[in-house]
Amino acid sequence: MMSATSTLAMTHLVPLAKDLDENKVTPGVLGFIVFAVIGGAVWLLMKSMNKHMRKVDFEEKPGEGAEGAGPAPSTDSTPPASAKSTAPAKGAPKTT
Repeated sequence: MMSATSTLAMTHLVPLAKDLDENKVTPGVLGFIVFAVIGGAVWLLMKSMNKHMRKVDFEEKPGEGAEGAGPAPSTDSTPPASAKSTAPAKGAPKTT
């Protein structure tokens, strides 16, 4: 429903609209200014976004990737069985 003030406003604006030729109505200078301001705001936002995106470092450090991206790093200090040598460790007694 329309309130009394909106009804009163519409009755005052309708005669003004009838004076205009409906085929020649254009946005005019105000429309251009609004469009230019919106375009300038978008340009400034894109410029700021590019500046912030250049600061982002996308390279992952080893071992901090997602699970399943590779083998998990071992926490114990012993080397894997394939890396063990047949020579005895220093200070260990020789077995023959």
